Amino acid sequence: MSGVLDGRTALVTGAGKGIGRACALALAGAGARVIAVSRTPADLEALAAEAPGAIEPWIEDVTGDALPSRIKALPRLDVLVNNAGTNRLQYVLDVDDATLDMLIALNIRAAFKVAQAAAAAMVAQGGGGSIVNISSQVGHVGGPRRTVYSMTKHAIEGMTKSMAIDLAPHAIRVNAVAPTVVETPMTAPFFKDPAYREAALASIPLKEVLQPEDVAGAVLYLASPAARLVTGSSLRVDGGATAM
Repeated sequence: MSGVLDGRTALVTGAGKGIGRACALALAGAGARVIAVSRTPADLEALAAEAPGAIEPWIEDVTGDALPSRIKALPRLDVLVNNAGTNRLQYVLDVDDATLDMLIALNIRAAFKVAQAAAAAMVAQGGGGSIVNISSQVGHVGGPRRTVYSMTKHAIEGMTKSMAIDLAPHAIRVNAVAPTVVETPMTAPFFKDPAYREAALASIPLKEVLQPEDVAGAVLYLASPAARLVTGSSLRVDGGATAM
């Protein structure tokens, strides 16, 4: 899809590693100027070096108030990849308040504030644009030790649908990408355990572990003109896991 985003500006949160990094590189490869948001300067420096001239690093915490204000002030924004988020595996009866509050603050509140700010910037420039929220397969189903995480991703799915309706008059499309577990720097230690890898593959009919680039491909499609009439949808990149 080289060149399909020429002249466009995209912003990716959580861009330092994993899915966010892959999305930033995919969008840059398609011609976009990419604003990469992360809290870690070293990660952003490495990312910018991989796509010279295409990446603008923003060192920001998505849970703070500065980032939404900075997004609203952009003179142009065509694509948001709302990726920043986290998980903490806990059995439901063991969930503590700190974990509950942290996941809600990052996965729901910050995701909403960033999407709201991006939508405001898009409306201010005359409309048009694509917002892609990174959800999860557990935004559609449940999972053991994932009660709070699943709750937050169900919230993202609902937010996506409602924002798509509200923003349709402005020609702003809002979609989600819902991957199964992805092999990233965060999950790599788990995949070194043969039992974990075997269990993960057993839940995926296509019998392949997802890589960040698999998710980035779906994001690039939704960000591109190829998806010009796709809005309010959730694209499951799960190897068929939720079809079982």
